[in-house]
Amino acid sequence: MTRRMHIAALGLVILLSACSAVPKTPQLTPDERRLDIESFDYVWSTVRDKHFDPALGGLDWNALRAELRPRVENAKTRDEVRDLLRELVGRFEQSHFQILPADLYEPAAGGSSRPGDGTTGIDARVVAGQALVARVATASPADRAGVKPGWEIVQVDATDVRTRVRDLFRKHAARQDRDTVLSGALRAALAGPVGQAASLALRDGGGATRIVSLERVPHEGWMSRPVGSIPAVPVWFRSRRMDGRTGYVAFNAFIDPGRLMPRFNEAIASFADADGVVIDLRGNTGGLGDMLAGMAGWFVATKGVSMGTITMRNGSLKVAVVPRPSPFTGPVAILIDELSMSASEVLAQGLRDAGRARVFGRRSAGAVLASTVERLPNGDGFQYPTARFEFPSGAVVEGVGVEPDVERGLTRETLLAGRDVVLEAAIEWIRSRTGKGTDR
Repeated sequence: MTRRMHIAALGLVILLSACSAVPKTPQLTPDERRLDIESFDYVWSTVRDKHFDPALGGLDWNALRAELRPRVENAKTRDEVRDLLRELVGRFEQSHFQILPADLYEPAAGGSSRPGDGTTGIDARVVAGQALVARVATASPADRAGVKPGWEIVQVDATDVRTRVRDLFRKHAARQDRDTVLSGALRAALAGPVGQAASLALRDGGGATRIVSLERVPHEGWMSRPVGSIPAVPVWFRSRRMDGRTGYVAFNAFIDPGRLMPRFNEAIASFADADGVVIDLRGNTGGLGDMLAGMAGWFVATKGVSMGTITMRNGSLKVAVVPRPSPFTGPVAILIDELSMSASEVLAQGLRDAGRARVFGRRSAGAVLASTVERLPNGDGFQYPTARFEFPSGAVVEGVGVEPDVERGLTRETLLAGRDVVLEAAIEWIRSRTGKGTDR
């Protein structure tokens, strides 16, 4: 635990995973090998000294060091070293462990963008074993090329997406977070440097194959400022009134509070007379937990309400809601899916525990630990958990996910029909609470 509450830094795994798809590193020089060995020792000792469980989950940490350190000493490339570090911390089978390649911290040579900074405008999910276009950003390259929600993504550049999805499904069939892994890998495959074209093969609603070349452009919104050892990431925020009656906000990460919080505050304040508010956290991969208490304060009028307790090795800290002077008291619907992580899970479960929200969508990722990120001697970043999070209701979310009150999921049929059944269910519930009927 650091001074900043990095409850949701696991989101970096998905936000930045595309950036880790860098070319294989060359063979290590003697100096690089020395720094890699120092990095292994740093990771090993940091976990030993700072993990929230002093028993380290019963792992024989000394034996793991004896097993893996010689392999680091003999590794031929930096990628091999990263894999060994991931194997070391992967023995915990917990969220919020990640090795972030050093490339994430510096722009590519010549001032070009990093491998994950560009987007085609497609937001995708794996649904029932198919890689589907879930949303197309307005005026994006995909939108201009006529790509529609519900189309199946068959191939991205040289990657056979169908085969890749099938292989990952088999590999992770027993994992609770299988859908998170699949959709995260798909999102990573679509990302790339700004200006680099992506060649896609897609199957449209009529079954015809469409081949398109989409030049990747900067993400909507803005690039965050680096926070400590957390690299800059794309952040966007959307808000609108739906039919003039229901407030709607969506954002992709709890990052850059100096720019995100004013937008959130202004939007919620403008919804004071709305029938209800929808907070769309689908695909929100988390970030800094500092914003949670302030956001929740827009919907909780009672002082002393807690979102939960962060328990570290040497103490605990309650996350107390900070009520706003004029909070919104109407119905609140929160939308989640398999890529909703950490802070988004805390906000959803926390507001539900406080009796202030109903949750719609699919089970979330189940990644709720407090963590921090540090730089290693070799330049890579190391994210590791420092505390567990406990909800007032006793709900277990780490490794399980937030179970929605109303389960709704995307299907190819509804996407092709232009429907968002999760949002529809949320609005229908808000209408039932206000007695003003539905829009249909």
